[in-house]
Amino acid sequence: MPTAKNVYDKAFARTIPCNRLGNWEPLHWLALAVDDFKRVPLLSLTYGILFAVASALIIALVYMHGSHLVILPSLMLFVLIGPFLATGLYDVSWELEKGHKPSFVHSAKAIGRNRGSEWGFALILSLTMMVWMRVAALIHALYPSVQGAHFEEFLPFLMLGSLFGVIFSSFVFAISVFSLPLMMERRVDTMTAIFTSVNAAKNNLPAMFVWAIILFIGVFIGFATGGIGMVIVMPLLGYATWHGYIRTIQTKQQRRYE
Repeated sequence: MPTAKNVYDKAFARTIPCNRLGNWEPLHWLALAVDDFKRVPLLSLTYGILFAVASALIIALVYMHGSHLVILPSLMLFVLIGPFLATGLYDVSWELEKGHKPSFVHSAKAIGRNRGSEWGFALILSLTMMVWMRVAALIHALYPSVQGAHFEEFLPFLMLGSLFGVIFSSFVFAISVFSLPLMMERRVDTMTAIFTSVNAAKNNLPAMFVWAIILFIGVFIGFATGGIGMVIVMPLLGYATWHGYIRTIQTKQQRRYE
């Protein structure tokens, strides 16, 4: 049985207790995601195609612009769109958990089930992305202006870019890893969702590291295949995220894990 960690932040918002996870727990989430995909293949593929179209448009934008400077803003656009589109996938897994028959209409309505909190989260995520883009633009000033520059001249740009990339991506991951499933299921406020997500990530660092690698590999495969891989990858990651949320955050929906 998982052990509960009760943490409450009285100054800002409530932090819902989280469970302790095994280091390789995310692999179990993926196994459950595969099962969900098999149970509703057409609905899963429908969402996968939507992700594939969004990815293809982003890839086309980068290609038409013809500059690496547009890559980061394009990826940030995907980071903003992806989680909200994935909310529909969370609803599909939730409906299967309850023994109901999922539908596209029902899952699409879930995207706006907690509009106020979701818009608040989108605003925080957008501001974070804007700061990240500004920092990236400043760091780009260190990029050597001379063609054929030696590798040593790239080091300041590469080191600072990597450092801030890790900092910002870790922050975005921590605040978002469980926020949207929580806002959808329990309709909590934005800060409760964020504090709960950060608390769960902080207290399960090895498992979160494994999950972050899985997410990175999945998204990389999706973009490396021109968006085609998203048809399969994103439904699996969406379903796995829901199962990870149910396993990590203490809710009433933990029947399959006890």
